[in-house]
Amino acid sequence: MDQGETPTTVARSPAYWSALGCYIGLILLMIAWMSWLSPPPPALITPLLLVFGLPLLLGLRGVLHRRRYTLQWTGMLVLAYGIHGMVAAAGEPPGRWLGLAEIALAAGYFTAGMISLRAGKRAIKAAKAQR
Repeated sequence: MDQGETPTTVARSPAYWSALGCYIGLILLMIAWMSWLSPPPPALITPLLLVFGLPLLLGLRGVLHRRRYTLQWTGMLVLAYGIHGMVAAAGEPPGRWLGLAEIALAAGYFTAGMISLRAGKRAIKAAKAQR
């Protein structure tokens, strides 16, 4: 197994770094979107920041520590953000571009995360076969 691949963590591969960049980008996009790029009415800013930001922040530690299980469940989580991006992309122009960015980041994280997880699964199976 290369670069720190274990049964509970993924390797520091280009796919992992791409996934991490997309995940952090998605967090920053959500905060910027709800705070100043296209903010909702003032009474909704805090609740929407909690709804859109908190789930991503809960998975951040596990993604930073390359935990396999966290990459799996956050991969499913970002699918909801992709759907939100599709709805926003169908709306008015300020939200349209933000929605497209959200779709790109969510799809990037999902794809890179799954590639990273799959490569690790193969490495673990190969290591078990050598024993």
